[in-house]
Amino acid sequence: MRAERLLAVLMLLKTHSQMTAAQIAAELEVSERTVMRDIDALSLSGVPVYAERGRHGGFALLPGYRTDLSGLTLDEARSLVAGSGRIDSPAFASAMRKVAASLPEQFRASAVRAAQRILVRPEGFVRPPQQLDALGPVQQAVFDGRRIRVRYRRRGADHAAERVLDPVGLIVAGDTWYLVAEVEGSERMYRMSRMSDVEILDEPARRSDDVDLEEIWQRRRDEFRAGFTVIGVTVRCSEQTAKVLRGIADEQGTPVTVEDGRIELTLGFVGERHAVSALWTFAADVEVCAPESVRAAVVERVRALATMYL
Repeated sequence: MRAERLLAVLMLLKTHSQMTAAQIAAELEVSERTVMRDIDALSLSGVPVYAERGRHGGFALLPGYRTDLSGLTLDEARSLVAGSGRIDSPAFASAMRKVAASLPEQFRASAVRAAQRILVRPEGFVRPPQQLDALGPVQQAVFDGRRIRVRYRRRGADHAAERVLDPVGLIVAGDTWYLVAEVEGSERMYRMSRMSDVEILDEPARRSDDVDLEEIWQRRRDEFRAGFTVIGVTVRCSEQTAKVLRGIADEQGTPVTVEDGRIELTLGFVGERHAVSALWTFAADVEVCAPESVRAAVVERVRALATMYL
């Protein structure tokens, strides 16, 4: 572990022109005393690190000192190549320090500034992050080609059931992680957030050497959508609500402006259930015009809600 920490100190100094012991300690979550010992170790190993004394001092590397990516660990390389999904993980952070340090001087500052302008947080403001405690060991099993024993809770089930899976690959769609796995020769997909108690078995996974996850995803998605009939639902609502609905369903045709500045538009939903579930939450602003079955279902839900509270 100390070798990796020494490399991390080196990459921090390469990325930043100068850092104090306190800044390095905070970045690596160690004590300043540990940082000082690491600095001494780097100096003894021939790394040209020196200390700037004074109020604005700190540690720095001699100009022109170069590093490369030969120090990437297996976990760091996997995190970069596979996009482990945990961009706040120690392996990803450590790998990115090494990547930044390896960039030519003329590109590094621009790359760092660009990275500071992008943040990916899939949970959003309201929705809590998914429980992905199983992701680490499952990902390891996928990479190593090992079978796993897990507990998996199906949607609507009260209890999780034990399953033995041959992991094929991982897919992240939107903010949801899925495991593609073989079960007795049959291809299945599992939501990672419903998985727990992962045990990596000392058995090779029974799977093909080659995999096309893009083909699997498109095929699975098409099969899912084929099980429903896309229906057009005509609604009247404000332009603001229409913008939200366009992110939920596909717009069909051209919207028209009606009374009070509201608009009338037709949206394509994947089945009546999808339409009702999406529209009734906007009942205060959305009027369902057609078809009558969707309108009646929304009215029924609104009445049930009113009965509960009135």
